[in-house]
Formats: sequence, structure tokens, C-alpha cells
Amino acid sequence: MLSMYWGPMIIGGIFMLISLAVSSVLKSKFAKYSKLQLMNGMSGKEIAEKMLSDHGIHDVAVTAVRGQLTDHYNPMKKTVNLSEAVYNQRNAAAAAVAAHEVGHAVQHATAYKPLTLRSKLVPIQNASGMIMNIIVMAAIFGGYALYSIFPMDAVIWVIIAAQSVITLFTLITLPVEFDASKRALAWIDNNGIVTTQEYAGAKDALKWAAMTYVVAALGAIANLIFWILMLLGRD
Repeated sequence: MLSMYWGPMIIGGIFMLISLAVSSVLKSKFAKYSKLQLMNGMSGKEIAEKMLSDHGIHDVAVTAVRGQLTDHYNPMKKTVNLSEAVYNQRNAAAAAVAAHEVGHAVQHATAYKPLTLRSKLVPIQNASGMIMNIIVMAAIFGGYALYSIFPMDAVIWVIIAAQSVITLFTLITLPVEFDASKRALAWIDNNGIVTTQEYAGAKDALKWAAMTYVVAALGAIANLIFWILMLLGRD
């Protein structure tokens, strides 16, 4: 019974390796463009605050958080949270990340539909992930008991339902992230925040950041297809 979980484990392992490779490239890109100092001398914090102001957003705070690549926008607290390096530094990488996170704030302020939908899916996605973990743990430590209570087809249907939500969430995340980067790059270019060389570095950094979400989406799709094929094979 545990044998049917080898497929997702193998798929997960493959995409984990791909994700690690992409993350490695991403870190090297950010390290490279962190050495490309901005001619205007603005810090990530200053860039974020200016972009917010230029978009007429005055109820969002820019704060510093610990860690590397921990930058994110919190729609509940209305805060653009920048890692300490991005918050303080004055380089192309910091400009790219700061503007990208403000891009999410702009999406929120303009009720960008994919962001609104993703926000609504967060609790369902979290519950789906929890259900998947419970089923896997139950299969590992009490597989025979699990399948004696619930038919295997029923368990697979639950897995498909949960994985469908997770897959949908990763797919909706793609336009949200791509659009935030598009807004960021357009703003830093149109407002003369960066030079031509700095813009190229910012664009390359955001491209590799987006690749991490692409890999996550492909991994989720692969897992969903596996479970659908598993169910069809049983039928």
C-alpha cells in the first residue's frame, strides 16, 4: 500500500533537486547584482517608500525583517517587509526586490483579481496541505488500519481534491508574481531609478526569482497528474 506513494516521493525528489538548482542560481544572481551599486544612491527602503508614494499609497509601512530572501508583502498588516540587506543596501538587487514587493502592495490597492483570489485560497490551501500530510503519515504508520476504514479509492479522491487546490494555488501565484515584477520594472525604468545596466541586472534577478514559482507549479501539476493516473489505473 505504501508503494503508491513512491511516485509522489520520486516526483517530489526530482523537483526538489530542480528547485535547489534554481535557488542556487538565484542566490548567485542576487550576490552578483548586490555588487552593482545604484548611481542614485537610494536604499531599498527609500525605493519602496517612493514607489508607494508615486502610486498614491500612504497606508502601507516599509519594515525590515531578518533573513535572506525573506522579503514579502503582508496584505493583512499592510506592510512591505524587506530583508535587512534589501532594506539597507543600495544596489540593483535591492532595487529589484523592493520594487517587486511594492508591486504586490499596488496589486492590493487596485484589487488585482489574481491576488484577491490567491488570498481567498490561502486558508483552503493550508487545509489541503495539512490533509495531505495527515494521509501520508497515516499511510506510513498505520496504512492497513487506514485502508480498512476508508476504501483506497476514497483516499485517492481526497488526495486528488487536496492536490487540486494546491496546484490551483501555485498556478494563480504565477500571474501574481509576474505582474508584480512587471510593475516593478516598469516603475524603476520610467522613473529613472536605475541606469540601463542596473535595469538589466534587476530584470535578470527577478526572472530567476520567478523561476522558483514556475518550478513549484510544475511540481504540483506533476503530482496531480500522478494521482489522477493512479485512480484511472485502479478503475
